[in-house]
Amino acid sequence: MLRRELLAGIAAAAAIPALPVHAAEGGTLRIAMTAADLPSAHGIPNNGFEGYRFLGYPPYDALVNWDLRHNPDKPADITPGLFTAWKIDEANPLRWVFTVRQGVKFHDGSDFTAEAVIWNLRRIYDDKAPHYDAPAAPIVKAAVSMVDTYEKIDDSTIVMTTKYPFSFLPYLLTRVLMVSPAQYDAVGKSWAEFGKKPSGTGPFKITRVVPGQYVEMVRNENYWDKERIPKLEKMVVSPMSEATTRIAALRSGQMDWIEVPAPDSIPSLKQAGYTVTLWPYPHTWPYCLNCEEGSAFHDVRVRQAANYAIDREGLCKMLNGIAKPAVGLYPPGHPLFGDPIQKYTYDPAKAKALLAEAGYGPGKPAKAKIMISTSGSGQMQPIPMNEFLQQNFAAVGMEIDFDVVEWGTMLVAIRSDPHAPQSHGVQGINISLSSVDPSTMFRYYAKDSFSPTNYNWGHWDNEEVTALLKKAQASFDEAAQTKILAEAHSKIVDDAAWLFIVHDLNPRAMSKNVHGFVPVQSWFVDFTQISMA
Repeated sequence: MLRRELLAGIAAAAAIPALPVHAAEGGTLRIAMTAADLPSAHGIPNNGFEGYRFLGYPPYDALVNWDLRHNPDKPADITPGLFTAWKIDEANPLRWVFTVRQGVKFHDGSDFTAEAVIWNLRRIYDDKAPHYDAPAAPIVKAAVSMVDTYEKIDDSTIVMTTKYPFSFLPYLLTRVLMVSPAQYDAVGKSWAEFGKKPSGTGPFKITRVVPGQYVEMVRNENYWDKERIPKLEKMVVSPMSEATTRIAALRSGQMDWIEVPAPDSIPSLKQAGYTVTLWPYPHTWPYCLNCEEGSAFHDVRVRQAANYAIDREGLCKMLNGIAKPAVGLYPPGHPLFGDPIQKYTYDPAKAKALLAEAGYGPGKPAKAKIMISTSGSGQMQPIPMNEFLQQNFAAVGMEIDFDVVEWGTMLVAIRSDPHAPQSHGVQGINISLSSVDPSTMFRYYAKDSFSPTNYNWGHWDNEEVTALLKKAQASFDEAAQTKILAEAHSKIVDDAAWLFIVHDLNPRAMSKNVHGFVPVQSWFVDFTQISMA
């Protein structure tokens, strides 16, 4: 271990909050997240997809679940959850018919029903509902913005309509988790109180929430999917934003599993007998660029210059191989990558030439401020990574400054208008984002998805791309979808909608006592198959 890591680890270990003591052989898995605080436990997790990974899918089921047990060499696909089947109305491409799973109970013992589905949807979409969750609803609505109406037809059937033809709806229903209406009533009809004593239908049951410290979950012996009744007795999840703190906790035996070990710690962790896993997943770490008037990135030449200015290979080397270069939302070889004209390499001379064409040069640098975070879900090592990039930019005549914020602040900003106070007046946001479903590009790049409606924060506007993305999601032919989306992606890359930087490889480290973990190409993990020696 490097001396600075050892000293930092000793200091960090002293700051680790007290946790319940369990013997590993008793079947308890203790996990340290990268988040600075616990994600909300009330069924709409904050803290990005890390929130869903640990306090979303373990204690809750979605209407449609992710299949996290099969085909680890391919991006995870969807599988029936609390909806067992779905179909589009052949006479009306806006109308979907869903079959509701029967015989499922919430952790509090109440029945999961079609009425519960409608109640949960009203929590998100009906601002007149008494249980509408104003703070949390935008987390779901920002992605699942196309839902228009929903109604119960009978005890086993729900009908939903969309605002426009949207063939990818089932993928987005993975974000809609089901919570117990009866438990909400029992705790006084308060989402804050529900978050302290939550109730879902998932394979784990939350038994204790200690704000700022940990959440404890136990095995749901009565889980409806008998193949996914957890092998673990308990799982304890804790927030630890500092990598040195997480490493110290793992080495000291206080944690069994940590997310995102520091890159320079990986060799020594492996040498000490810890398991370190790397696996590709649908992740990207870009600068989402403000493309509106007044921003330097309004000019496509500046956006392209930024993409040629950065040394992606050098950055990945600095990260000890925990990431790979990104030259688009998707990596080359992906079915949706397409054949863009622009092949972004490390080419400072080309970057300088493009900046000169745009009117910048010695004495007149292209200036921008980028919002970056101290940590967060999929953010890897954001401070040293951005310092590396800042040097790349300076070398070609770009003056890039940073607005350093907490992860939660950034998650609010990316859902806000670029001119809104929440965006802090920046010209870019450096945020880890996913590409987990075929509708991803519509959320990030279509004009219809301008923030705050959806995730096109920088208001990048390309009429051809928006038309292609609408055409793809109106099609129910998978081959046609792929061809159209690949064409759209090519145009997105050529127009440099974002600064494409790296794809994370999902590093995590764990004790040799952890068994049964199989990495899949997903942001999420099936903890039901994991056990402790």
